[in-house]
Amino acid sequence: MKHLPSPEVTSEARETYRTQLLAAPQRFALIRRAVGAQLRLWGYGDLVADAALCVTELLSNVHRHAGSDECELTLEALPGSSGGHGAGGGLRIAVADRSPVMPRPEAEPDWCAERGRGMYLISRTADAWGASLRPAGGKVVWAVLGAARRPRGTAGPVAERVGP
Repeated sequence: MKHLPSPEVTSEARETYRTQLLAAPQRFALIRRAVGAQLRLWGYGDLVADAALCVTELLSNVHRHAGSDECELTLEALPGSSGGHGAGGGLRIAVADRSPVMPRPEAEPDWCAERGRGMYLISRTADAWGASLRPAGGKVVWAVLGAARRPRGTAGPVAERVGP
């Protein structure tokens, strides 16, 4: 699989939406609606449901594991996209938080457990996903939708890097 650049590199994105927010569960529905509106504006209406799942799971991980609900959500329309997600394009969703602890997805989660399914669900929904430590501290976890880089449901971490 082709290596995708870090979500912090936005110079190649056609469109970028970035916001600071609190990953508080009572706000997730409002955040999903805002993400859906932005995606429809960009012509990605068919990705709204998958994006809502990814955003919810990424924010849930911040809430449960990061030690602070403060985070940054970034949406990027990737190059090759025109009037939606054309060949080679897609949508990158990234959530940055203050914790250096990287996600550890299970190959197959315990479906009876109270938690532990989020990254597995993202890996089955996204075309690609990854995580990297940020030079200033914390990490960013991202998912790409609509890029058709690998068969649906087979995504794994594309890049996991430490440092700049």
